[in-house]
Amino acid sequence: MSDAIHVAGVSKAFGDLRAVDDIEFKVPVGSLCGFLGPNGAGKSTTIRMIMSIIYPDSGSITVLGGSALDRKDAIGYLPEERGVYRKMPVAGFISYIARLKGVSSRGLASRIDEWLERMELPGVRKKKCQELSKGMQQKVQFIASVIHEPELIILDEPFSGLDPVNAMLLGRTIREMNEAGRTIIFSTHVLHQAEQLCDRVLMINKGRIVLDDQLDTIRRRHDPRTLLVRTSGNPDDFKRHAEAIEGIRSIREGESRELLEISLDDQCDLGGGIPSRLVTELNAAGPMRSIEIRMPSLDDVFVELVGTSVERVEEEAMP
Repeated sequence: MSDAIHVAGVSKAFGDLRAVDDIEFKVPVGSLCGFLGPNGAGKSTTIRMIMSIIYPDSGSITVLGGSALDRKDAIGYLPEERGVYRKMPVAGFISYIARLKGVSSRGLASRIDEWLERMELPGVRKKKCQELSKGMQQKVQFIASVIHEPELIILDEPFSGLDPVNAMLLGRTIREMNEAGRTIIFSTHVLHQAEQLCDRVLMINKGRIVLDDQLDTIRRRHDPRTLLVRTSGNPDDFKRHAEAIEGIRSIREGESRELLEISLDDQCDLGGGIPSRLVTELNAAGPMRSIEIRMPSLDDVFVELVGTSVERVEEEAMP
């Protein structure tokens, strides 16, 4: 079996809303795949169909060679809607979920302790779930979703509600589990999170797949058209002179006043590096401390494909 998930010609409508529109994709075994797109793009609907929580109006879905119901003990699923059994002790809740997944009671207590330590949850074993913060509850629910060591892990907006420190911890854990051989697909509308983790990207917008490829391939295909220049003189003088250089489309200030992002015309080819002619003319515009090519981010790719940013799509969708 080369694909952990195969979605073929799947559509789903809720009344007049076509949430998913004839999508097709595969998630190869062993991959770490980000399922990306704005809120409301169809990510959670697709994941619920993959998990057989709801069913498509048309098309077919294969998960680990069958359906998610057939292979439920081989799948770890963290839904978008968070939920723990609030009055149960943490260890008791995780143990209960593990036993539902067919995990033997032998050695389970030590496995739970190892996971609590790994997720930086010291001293919570005997606490009731309701005594924990929302972020801690979310980490407990994550442990419960993977305690049975599943082949396939499906995470719906796993970083939502986590502070930056815990988001980094979860990201590191996801990467380690993938390196150990688990196939992982997770959805998020925060594209830079996926960019830091994934080897494969699925991008959806308005119910349609707009991108499906390896991250390295995406970056090569969407050629960079931006230079990062850190000036050592007056940035305003540099910008004024550089704007007259042939091939430069626009210049804007970056993270600091001295850092300038220079967008180039489409005919400028950076495939072989920065053209010497351009370097010479930029040097003439003013002193530079550094110059480099800025590789396109997934946000850049989304704008190129859709014509607007994820944030703008979400704003326009708000009532």
